[in-house]
Amino acid sequence: MKIPQSVLAPDAAALPGPASLAVWMADSGPAAPRLPLAFESFLYLRPEHQRLQAGAGPVLSFYLEDVAAGRTVAQLHVALNEATATAHSPAQAPFGAVQLAAGLSVPALHRLLDAAEAELRRRGVHRLALRGYPFAYDPAGAATLAEALRQRGYRVALAEQNYHLDPARAYEAHLHPSERRRLHKCRRHGLHFEQEPPFLLPMAYEFIQACRQERGQALSLSLERVQELFRAFPREHFLFSVRQPDGEWAALTVAIRVSERVLYNFYPASPLRCNALSPVVMLNEGLHAFARASALAVLDLGTSTLDTGPNASLLRFKRHLGGVAGLRLSWEKEL
Repeated sequence: MKIPQSVLAPDAAALPGPASLAVWMADSGPAAPRLPLAFESFLYLRPEHQRLQAGAGPVLSFYLEDVAAGRTVAQLHVALNEATATAHSPAQAPFGAVQLAAGLSVPALHRLLDAAEAELRRRGVHRLALRGYPFAYDPAGAATLAEALRQRGYRVALAEQNYHLDPARAYEAHLHPSERRRLHKCRRHGLHFEQEPPFLLPMAYEFIQACRQERGQALSLSLERVQELFRAFPREHFLFSVRQPDGEWAALTVAIRVSERVLYNFYPASPLRCNALSPVVMLNEGLHAFARASALAVLDLGTSTLDTGPNASLLRFKRHLGGVAGLRLSWEKEL
C-alpha cells in the first residue's frame, strides 16, 4: 500500500539551518526514511519496532533530510491520541523523542520541530509529550535536543537519574566493598552466570513476574508482548540468568541491545529467598562481561523512579555497583 507522504516546507526564510534541509512526513503509520540515515537508529525508533508499539491512534513519522548530502539527519515518531487531542513519543517503549546525527545544530533541529508542531496543530493536537533517551546514549545529541526544546518553550515534565555501567572499566574493582563481598559469597556458593535459550522465555517470564509480585511490583509488558519482541528482533533480545549449583534460577533478566553502543538491563529480578546472596550483583557482572566482549559502550541500568518519587534504595544499589549517574528528561508543551 502506498504511504501518503508530504514534504512540509514552510517559508524557508523563516527557518534557520542550511537551505539543503527539508522535512518529510509519513502520515499512515510508522514509515522508513526515504534517504539513508546518517546515524544508527535506536531500536525503539526503528519503524519495525514502532509498528509493534500499542497506541491509541495513528503515528506520524517525521524525518529531517539533508538533500545535498543524500542523508536523513534526524527522526521523530509521534503517536496521536485523537480522543484527548494529545500526542506523545513514544507510543509504548522506554523512550522516543528525536534522534539526530552527530554534529547537527540546534537551528537545524528547529526545522524538524517547526514542521512537526505545525502538523500537529493542523490536526487539532493541543499538547505534545516527549520522553527522551538517557544522556549516556548520546551525550552531545541529548544536549542539543534539550537546548532546542528549551528554546521552544517545552517544560521538563520529569527529570530522572539514570545509571549505567561503563564496560571499559573493570567491574569488580568499582564495586562498593559490601557488593564485592556479596559477589564473592555468590562464587563460594557455586552460583554462575548463563545466557539462556529463548525457548525458556515463558518460564523466565513467570519467574520474573513472581519476583516482582513479591515486592509489590508489576511488569509493564505481557508475556505475549515480550515473545512478540523476541520473535521480531531476535538479535536484540537476550535472556541472562544466575543459576544455583542445583540448576535453580537465583536471578534473571531480559536484556535488550538498543544500539551497537548500548545494552539495556530491562527486567532484572531475583526472589526474596536469595536476598542473603544478592545474585543480581553477579548478574550484572555477567552483563558487564557480555557488553565488554560485544564492544558496547554503555550497560544501561535504567532509572529508579516510583509513582511517589525516586527509589532511594535502588539508586543506592546502582551506585554501589559502580554505576555512573546520568540524566534522562521528559518534556511537554502546549501547542
